[in-house]
Amino acid sequence: MLEQTSQSARADHPVVSREEWLAARKRLLTREKQLTRTLDAVAAERRHLPWVAVDKRYVFDTPEGQRTLAELFGRNSQLIVYHFMWRFDLDQGCDGCSFLCDHIDGANQHLKHHDVTVIAVSRGPLDKLAGYWSRMGWKFPFASSAGSDFSFDYGASFTDAQRASGRVTYNYESIAAGPPDLPGLSVFYKDEAGRVFHTYSTYARGGDILIGAHNFLDLTPKGRNETAIMDWVKRHDEYEADTASPGCCGT
Repeated sequence: MLEQTSQSARADHPVVSREEWLAARKRLLTREKQLTRTLDAVAAERRHLPWVAVDKRYVFDTPEGQRTLAELFGRNSQLIVYHFMWRFDLDQGCDGCSFLCDHIDGANQHLKHHDVTVIAVSRGPLDKLAGYWSRMGWKFPFASSAGSDFSFDYGASFTDAQRASGRVTYNYESIAAGPPDLPGLSVFYKDEAGRVFHTYSTYARGGDILIGAHNFLDLTPKGRNETAIMDWVKRHDEYEADTASPGCCGT
């Protein structure tokens, strides 16, 4: 359910004594603890998913030259790939994907020392991605999958033929065809022999867990204060602009 507008969220809001507030807060705390335990259980179930061996050879363009999927791991055995939408119609990155990517560098200060490599992979051309990364000030790595089947095979991009049919498979279900790319996240593991396995992928709101700003907002009375999902989000260098470019996926 979408958040209400700030005005309706505040109108006629109950104001009670400290004792009544404390009783209500303790009731909510019970549910928060239940949610925490549920999230822990789901995370454990995610870790126990079976794996699929990656037998296809994928080659990516990176600032350091061409690299295979196995080489994207660097020295680590775990790889998180964020499927970054390049807005070919706007010649820049998706604002929603950029919002999520604003959260990566802080976490990556720790992840890269904990056997995890995080990288964004996009079908955008390498030179365009390099310019956009510089504009956004991001430090975490990126790679272009242009000319590769990678983004198509892992459910974040759709061929012209798929879109022409009117339906595409996204987030493990059939949906009406829309943009050629949508956001997602895929996880891989590399064993000591160098074999790569696909362990997990998630799409749509599955990446929301990585957006720390949402967690801050969810603590506040107004919440996310949106009438459509992420309708307020801009690229971080656009908040002072007089006009905003079209949002993620054309919203």
